[in-house]
Amino acid sequence: MEVLAIHKVAVLAFHGVVPFDLSIPVEVFGRVQLPNPDHGYQVQVCAETPEVRARSFGIRAPWTLAELAQADTVIVPGIDHPEAPVPDTVVAAIRSAYANGARVVSICSGALVLAATGLLDGRRATTHWLAADLLAGRYPAVTVDPDVLFVDEGRIVTSAGSSAGLDMCLHLLRRDHGHAVAAHAARLAVAPLDREGGQAQFIVHAEPASSASLAPLLDWMREHAHQQLTVADLARRAATSPRTFARRFREQVGTTPLQWLITARVRRAQELLETTALSLGEIAEATGFDGAPALRDRFCQTVGVNPTAYRRALGLGKPVLSRTNAKTNEHLKLGGGGGA
Repeated sequence: MEVLAIHKVAVLAFHGVVPFDLSIPVEVFGRVQLPNPDHGYQVQVCAETPEVRARSFGIRAPWTLAELAQADTVIVPGIDHPEAPVPDTVVAAIRSAYANGARVVSICSGALVLAATGLLDGRRATTHWLAADLLAGRYPAVTVDPDVLFVDEGRIVTSAGSSAGLDMCLHLLRRDHGHAVAAHAARLAVAPLDREGGQAQFIVHAEPASSASLAPLLDWMREHAHQQLTVADLARRAATSPRTFARRFREQVGTTPLQWLITARVRRAQELLETTALSLGEIAEATGFDGAPALRDRFCQTVGVNPTAYRRALGLGKPVLSRTNAKTNEHLKLGGGGGA
């Protein structure tokens, strides 16, 4: 869609704003180069008070919240304390902007601010994975997707953690002016126009669910997850029948023994991708998968991106352990790394 006039982008600055989140749209939209500059963007940083506190410094913005009523796009950056109440003045200004036809977007935990306006009710949205449970719990009318980089709902767009705000801004540029303009902005930012996967690959997961009565067995399962274990094997170790064991396991852990083992193997594979230079075949052998293809399939299902892209996206893979046979390297045992 071609923008036919100056497009006003209002970036909110409020107490506790995350400086990095605020700077992303300022830089992306402020530096975009268009064939016709008269059809470009005017970026306005709008503050709720004459000066707002942003971690270790203050911000004096030249515009007030009143400017939001005339904005074409309103951007709500992340906030350091997403559990804090949102000022009524900010809520009213965002609602007014949306009512006047503005596109309203959030970066990171700014989704909590946006949700306070009610504009996310009945919509799909995302935020930083650390704030996803808070968003879902506080605003049950919002469908929270913690795995994606951003969610485009037309005039409402939300993004995940801070760097995902860059992905979202480039996406908005492509919506407004097409691929070439967005690609040029991506080159200026030294960033990919399209990243592989979502934020699922960056989430720090808790270990697979545990249970007091099953804790000793789960510890043993975690240590031996690289072995080919069956429900019958586990039931014998638990001194019960396979049927009773499977039922009790699901009741106490919330999943099946097989799925628990697969999750433990994937988490261990993530650890090996992060800390070693082992090949996918070696990691598959070390974690109990039947070859690299099986590891790749399960890894994609659980993490949301393939193992190679995971290692590349995090800039990992530098050797920490020697490239020895997985069977003889004691460091590769599931128990040695804590499973998840």
